[in-house]
Amino acid sequence: MTLHWIDLTVLIGYLSLVAGMGYYFSKKNISTEEYFVGGRSFSGWVVGLSLVGTSISSVTFLSYPADAYKTTWIRFITTWSMPLGVLIAAYYFLPFFRRNNVTSAYEYLEHRFGPSVRVYGGITFIFAQLVRVSIILYLVSLLLHEITGFSIVTNILISGVFVAFYTIMGGINAVIWTDVIQTIILVLGGLLTLGVIINHLPGGLGQIFSVAISDGKLSLAEMTSSGFRSIDWNFSITRKTGTMLFLVGLTSWLTEYSANQNTVQRYAAAKSTYEARKAMLVCVLSSLPIWAFYMFIGTSLYVFFQVFPTIEATEMLNGVRKAEQIFPYFILNFLPPGFTGLVIAAALAAAMSSLDSSINAISTVGVVDIYRRHIKKTEKDKHYLQIAWAIAGGAALFMVCGALILNASETKTLQDTATILSSITGGGLLGLYLLGFFTKKGNAKSVWIGLIVTSLFTIWTILSKRGLVPEWLHTPFDLYYTGLIGNIIMFAVSFTAAVLLVDQRKNLKNLTIWNQ
Repeated sequence: MTLHWIDLTVLIGYLSLVAGMGYYFSKKNISTEEYFVGGRSFSGWVVGLSLVGTSISSVTFLSYPADAYKTTWIRFITTWSMPLGVLIAAYYFLPFFRRNNVTSAYEYLEHRFGPSVRVYGGITFIFAQLVRVSIILYLVSLLLHEITGFSIVTNILISGVFVAFYTIMGGINAVIWTDVIQTIILVLGGLLTLGVIINHLPGGLGQIFSVAISDGKLSLAEMTSSGFRSIDWNFSITRKTGTMLFLVGLTSWLTEYSANQNTVQRYAAAKSTYEARKAMLVCVLSSLPIWAFYMFIGTSLYVFFQVFPTIEATEMLNGVRKAEQIFPYFILNFLPPGFTGLVIAAALAAAMSSLDSSINAISTVGVVDIYRRHIKKTEKDKHYLQIAWAIAGGAALFMVCGALILNASETKTLQDTATILSSITGGGLLGLYLLGFFTKKGNAKSVWIGLIVTSLFTIWTILSKRGLVPEWLHTPFDLYYTGLIGNIIMFAVSFTAAVLLVDQRKNLKNLTIWNQ
């Protein structure tokens, strides 16, 4: 498809703005303190919108509408636990990070358990983020493929280089401020899309609700070979239930706000604890409506193509084509000039707001937790700033290679893939932080026993998933629950080891909720 000149103008304007901000903020990056945390000077609303942009990625823009279009709203259950997760983090986790004036989330682990545990936390985070950015870059490249006609490979390369440029140049200042703009564009693009759908449907908004309700598209039902089945709300590790999905979501959000450098780095960038908590409130009040809104866009697309059916849309509904293509297909074929460019910009914004955050966070962890702490301890600050640039460049290169691998592989829905991979790469970090914050037990020895057991558990799930173990050794649980179970194992084993080994006690002042 050839874009209208108005759409090209909108896109070029958006990309020029982002690149310009990267160049502008590059002049401020004269120290690692500025590059990593922006001088710790940001207000709460800025940090909050940045958190929204980081959380809402191409998975939101493409996979949420795809899920709602093809199935139901069952995936939305995992977001319900976000307010509880953020509340716990704001009042129990946040003070520890702010009190110790940290730059990295994993500095706490050294204070609590020792330097080796800190290194583990940093390496685990880096690996998980490299997986995440690869998935996101691949998703947005699907859209660019439809827009430009260029191959997915070409779009991966171009997008990766562009994101790397402004992220490496601009540091956290560019990341946060571009995230704010990208969040606004993301919302505006979605509103324009929904407006066009409503305008085209004979019955407008009411028709969306009537058709969706009658076809069960707004339900929390699970799709089976025989149709939709109402989701259960009991406990089960073998299939998806409402209760278990809620717990999976809670695990994810607690991990996000306790052990994720993307988030903790923004705590550190806020000018005060009060502003950091305000940022978390802004994030919750913005993220949930946006996720629901994009699920609703998927439902609206289902109704639209029931009224105006096309071969392509039917194939996406039936699984002949990937459901993730439904939103790009609508954008390119049914939006008027100008609207198309803005919504495409929103798609790019959704991806870039997550990619830039992760690349900058990887760079921060690589320098603060590993390089400066264990490799070169006494270099000048300029040296560490140069290493930060190099690590960011390496992360961008890995991201591109990962996206290329995903492009060559077969997947079901990428929402499933993202959930499973994030669970597997979780590494029991939440269990580790809960042990540190909420108990007085644990040292390096007991924690490493827990980490080893959790790692063996993770390896087992991977081998089982790939069919590399005998059938009797296959995991008896849905891989959606890998992260949840892994964190429980991590906490239980480490705590038990600490009790049995009668580990050495040390001064825990300001390191647990019991010693503040």
